[in-house]
Amino acid sequence: MNFAQRISRRRLYIAGSTIAVLIASLFLFQRTAGAATSEGAVCDTDAHQTFSLTAGDGYASTPDGNSIYMWSYANSSRSFQLPGPTLCVTSGQPVTVVLHNTLPEPTSIVFPGQKGVKANGNPAQPQFDGGGSLLSMVQAAAAQNGSVTYTFTAGSPGTYLYESGTDVNKQVQMGMYGALIVRPAGHETQVNDRSDSAFAPGKEYVFLLSEVDPDVHLAVERSQPIDWSKYTARYFMINGRSMPDTLAPNNASWLPTQPYGALVHIKPYDSVTNPLPATIRYLNAGTVNYPFHPHGSDERVINRDGKALQGSNGEDLSYQKYDLDVGPGQTLDVLMDWRDVEHWNASTNPIPTQIPAVTDQLLVGPDTWFSESGYLGTKNPLPPNITSNNECGEYYHVAHSHALEQATNYGATFGGMMTVFRIDPPDGCAA
Repeated sequence: MNFAQRISRRRLYIAGSTIAVLIASLFLFQRTAGAATSEGAVCDTDAHQTFSLTAGDGYASTPDGNSIYMWSYANSSRSFQLPGPTLCVTSGQPVTVVLHNTLPEPTSIVFPGQKGVKANGNPAQPQFDGGGSLLSMVQAAAAQNGSVTYTFTAGSPGTYLYESGTDVNKQVQMGMYGALIVRPAGHETQVNDRSDSAFAPGKEYVFLLSEVDPDVHLAVERSQPIDWSKYTARYFMINGRSMPDTLAPNNASWLPTQPYGALVHIKPYDSVTNPLPATIRYLNAGTVNYPFHPHGSDERVINRDGKALQGSNGEDLSYQKYDLDVGPGQTLDVLMDWRDVEHWNASTNPIPTQIPAVTDQLLVGPDTWFSESGYLGTKNPLPPNITSNNECGEYYHVAHSHALEQATNYGATFGGMMTVFRIDPPDGCAA
């Protein structure tokens, strides 16, 4: 049985672990997953921008062995998933979303940032009962096989949440949310209409951030009342997964209801061979701010809530930021690259790097995540009993919520809202 199969059964309970153990799990995920693994954004697309979603229930697993009852949206031709499918559309083009509801109560979808949304041909608007109490922010699909059709014209290019507009506190907490990516017409690899928002093909990532209070989910599963006064989030997720599952590839077989990974994989900036950055799309489906950042690099914020950061005359108002404070319901689009390549070139800029004796180094069992060199792409010899997991001298940098309770699995550290950025050498990496 290989490591990935063992992880699918036991899943690494990381309480008390060191950061080296966390990183070691990444290398083994990467090596056992094989060449057929996928990473980055996974889009649901349609030539007519028409989507059929089904609201239903299922279970999501956590790295400490828990299984949590969830609600979510799924493509009607597929099974339950968390979060809902990432819908990718083109700005200025009509969009149709048909919602089918199999849940035991009414549910709906709101599309924040989209204008002129209609439900079954009528303006989407709040619904009230005979006594004036709010039932839903928009027209809903009735419980047990009801349906409703939403239409709108895709707005400005950028990233948006879609989520339930019915019994919002409960249903969004249960998992009723997903990402909507609106692309500029004719510019599939730009974040917005500005040419300086271009990103490298295949280097697009979605970080849909959320939280789970398992007591709420257990109450819903048992049809019991929810005591919101005791609400306490215990799990924190990126794309419906908690660390170390965030490192697993898209559609990992041991995570059948959580299809989206969160590993960012880039190479250093080079004006000739790698001139374009990656883009990361941050969305907050939770109740509090998520201060998220990668170690070792800033990110350039270019969009907020689907709007390009520019002045009235088109001047660039984007900015570099190390720690991104993503508020509830907010989205941020960033460009991310890795600079200062020359500093890490051992042949042209051989800055001495003092490596401690092997007996003083932290080695994880028979494996190490350090190539014994401070230079990207360079490896020094290792003792014969030690296996190096970064086989071409690549770097791995942790990225996580800086509210450290959000980087835990039910209080166990080095979990939760955390992932890793992989930086390959300039010449690439075959591993």
